Amino acid sequence: MNPVVGLDVAKGESQVQAFLDQSKPYGKSFSMKHIKEELDHFLEFLKDIEEVTGQMPMVILESTGHYHSPVIQFLEEQGILYILLNPIISYQAKKTSLRKVKTDAIDAYQLCVLYYKEDFEPHKIRGIQLLDLRNLSRQQEIVTNMYV
Repeated sequence: MNPVVGLDVAKGESQVQAFLDQSKPYGKSFSMKHIKEELDHFLEFLKDIEEVTGQMPMVILESTGHYHSPVIQFLEEQGILYILLNPIISYQAKKTSLRKVKTDAIDAYQLCVLYYKEDFEPHKIRGIQLLDLRNLSRQQEIVTNMYV
């Protein structure tokens, strides 16, 4: 089995949908606030899926500015692998659907479906040296453009 949990992140809460394997949704979609108690409940939900499938599910979510920060921080503290998608990728995938319905539950479901269609890599935490190098190269480009 290849379990996945899709999170549609919004301001202060997320919609959660789980799949045990391709085309096998697990339970119904539910809402979760970004507070400690509900994130702990979410961790229990992930462990329930692990008991059923024998492996910890991958969590897939869109990058939503700073709204996803508490969820990402919690997942990293717990050592849970996750995929952070560019919203453009999920938007392009939603455009291929015949139904143009937009709800949080459907978005979480579509993230799970997208996980099985594409070959995504888990999110990697960048080191401070890489971030410094990126900032330095951006500053160099700005100075070069000003000079030109």
